[in-house]
Amino acid sequence: MTKPLVVSVPHQLGRPEAIRRLKDGLQWAREKYGTVVAIQQEDWAEDHLAFRVAVLGQAAAGTMDVSDTDVTLSVQLPWLLAKFAEKAQAMLQKQGHLLLEKK
Repeated sequence: MTKPLVVSVPHQLGRPEAIRRLKDGLQWAREKYGTVVAIQQEDWAEDHLAFRVAVLGQAAAGTMDVSDTDVTLSVQLPWLLAKFAEKAQAMLQKQGHLLLEKK
């Protein structure tokens, strides 16, 4: 079993706005990348998300915790996707910053 990929993204939005943007971002991902990424589970419990996704036929599960100042994503990747974890981590941090920028 590989170690989880953990990404923390700071923000200045406050918890409710960050959650709203994350939910919108997940919907956008479904629409744009639905042929490559399937979100199989998305269970929100206030500021905590448990999810399962399939990427190119590989399943991954994780959590996302939203605080007033940051979002922490933890994903348990299968070995094939774990090979790309370093690049994925940088991409997730970049996309997270873009999603959570104050506008």
